[in-house]
Amino acid sequence: MKLFVLLCSFVLCSYAGVRLLDGDWVMVALWFVGVAVIHDLVLLPSYGVADRVLVKGAGRRRGWVNYVRVPAALSGLLLLVWFPLISGRVSERYAGVAGLSADGYAVRWLIVTAVLFGGAAVVFAVRVRRGRRVPGGG
Repeated sequence: MKLFVLLCSFVLCSYAGVRLLDGDWVMVALWFVGVAVIHDLVLLPSYGVADRVLVKGAGRRRGWVNYVRVPAALSGLLLLVWFPLISGRVSERYAGVAGLSADGYAVRWLIVTAVLFGGAAVVFAVRVRRGRRVPGGG
């Protein structure tokens, strides 16, 4: 079943890449290889090291670590998916196809990130205030 889902995701990504790059097969292949290489050689070690630093910095009181991990992971995923729009590196083709401007994505991403971290802080504070033992809290 997992293999079937993985295969379906590759087919869907291939279709999206082909439609997005409008039949430029060299760019489609380069995009797939580039994404795999960048993830495996740059991103994975980067967020692995960042997580290890976070856990070591927490010491024995690791109860708050997941309240940082989850919003950071979600924010990073949003940045990764919407990077072309957030960075402003969008061609005129986007506006022509979508009929929308790419302006404001960076501000919206920052707002979503602030809400994610703020929400996690509120949930953590409520749990601490209620006196519940935070998992891993020493």
